Amino acid sequence: MSSAPSVPRALVVWFPDWPLVAAQLAGELSDRVPAAIMEKGLVGVCSGEARQAGVVRGLRLREAQSRCPDLVALPAEAARDAREFEAVLTAIEASLPGVHELRPGLCALRARGAARYYGREEDAGGAALEAAARLGLEARAGFADSVFAAEQAAKSAVELAPLRIVPPGESAAFLAPLPIAALGDPKLASLLVRLGIRTLGDFAALPLADVRSRFGPEGLMAHAWARGEDPRPVVPRVPPTPLERVVDFEPGLDRVDQIAFALRPLAEDFVEGLRREGLACTELRVQITDDAGHRTERCWGHPRHFSVGDVVDRVRWQLQAADVGSPSGNWRSTGEALAAPVVQLRLLPERTDQLGLRGQALFGGVDERLDHGLRRLQSMLGHDSVLHPVEAGGRLLAERCLMLPWGEEPPSGVAAAAERPWPGAIPAPLPATVFPEPVRVELLDAAAEPVLVDARGHASTPAWFRPGSGKDRRAVRGWAGPWPILQRWWDPAQALRADRFQILDDDGDAWLLLGASGSWWAEARYD
Repeated sequence: MSSAPSVPRALVVWFPDWPLVAAQLAGELSDRVPAAIMEKGLVGVCSGEARQAGVVRGLRLREAQSRCPDLVALPAEAARDAREFEAVLTAIEASLPGVHELRPGLCALRARGAARYYGREEDAGGAALEAAARLGLEARAGFADSVFAAEQAAKSAVELAPLRIVPPGESAAFLAPLPIAALGDPKLASLLVRLGIRTLGDFAALPLADVRSRFGPEGLMAHAWARGEDPRPVVPRVPPTPLERVVDFEPGLDRVDQIAFALRPLAEDFVEGLRREGLACTELRVQITDDAGHRTERCWGHPRHFSVGDVVDRVRWQLQAADVGSPSGNWRSTGEALAAPVVQLRLLPERTDQLGLRGQALFGGVDERLDHGLRRLQSMLGHDSVLHPVEAGGRLLAERCLMLPWGEEPPSGVAAAAERPWPGAIPAPLPATVFPEPVRVELLDAAAEPVLVDARGHASTPAWFRPGSGKDRRAVRGWAGPWPILQRWWDPAQALRADRFQILDDDGDAWLLLGASGSWWAEARYD
């Protein structure tokens, strides 16, 4: 006779391929296309269409693309997965309170309360699946004596029978034939397989003391999972205070000024809701949906924090940039009609800070009057009319300066890239004048022939320099180089093989030159 379970029964709801589903919900991926989410250069999740073409988890991108040339690859984004899963948790909580999020795409509930409310575990699981179906999502559910066993039950369910119930006291027997890879720890699974332990039942049969001494705390936890005694409790989450705001337009609005006017009460409620929580929004995500179902979204930054006027301005700029329903990217006026009426607008605080920490600094920082004046210019001339420089990484000088609209923070990774070593980059001091586009010049040797650099880095001696067409030829008083640049050699479309020279002409001007095959361009000038 089986013994009573030592831990409370759990209900686990699993959403297969959640990172792909989240990308589809965010409008970054179309339905029914072969797609994969890349994690650290490897396929982490792939769609059914990609699996039919031979793509599996763990493949490198190039190998996956060789099996499926039409594969759409997206990088993993934890923030997107969590943001889209929040609406799913809210929908499940409406039917089954007490949801515990294990990770985006996977949640657990205490089975006892849900079963008592609905009368049977079958009905409670059906309620969870119905909540997911109302959102148009595919889900699987499982009941078992522990969270881990319930998760395996959900993952073993099939489309025609999306609910699987492991009877009380039979979780260990249910887990026994499962492969050791079900533990989700590749390192531990690889070691156990080499030791001849291939199933969870084999692992559960090992003495507890031996597992503790050989595999440590992580192995001890996995051993408990294999025995069906997952010690993790199901702790119902406290639903967060909703900070996002949504407005629906019925009928849809197709003019920017109408939408901006109708948006202001929502923006006031959005900012006031943050203020009541003691928060200030420093990064705002705006999602706009038209009546054709197309959704566009963009993140907006702010050097201090968003006011009501700032929120309205960002939405207006996003609409004026012709992102909604328009094939062109031309800037439109506030009275011009959109290509498709807007039916929904959503404001989400992507990044917040304590309200007291976002005040004007006593020393340094951005002057409030300057910030106000620049934002007024943006309001009149457009978001991209006021730019500020940000240091970035790169070997070419044009790559080392990134111009961003005022108020926007640089993309993730830009600051780290600026700190990395860049072999071939020009060391300090850098030229004061960097040309947006390299200027064509002539660098000649004593025979008035273009200076050439061979494959071994040997160059003819520069003697004459012409700074541009129509300019007089100048003598070269001093020079240094050449320094080779070789980057992106693996990509023929972006590969660069060139050499650099620093020269000083007889007018006293110093130049930084970039050349290849006898053709030379001025990249910058030392003023």
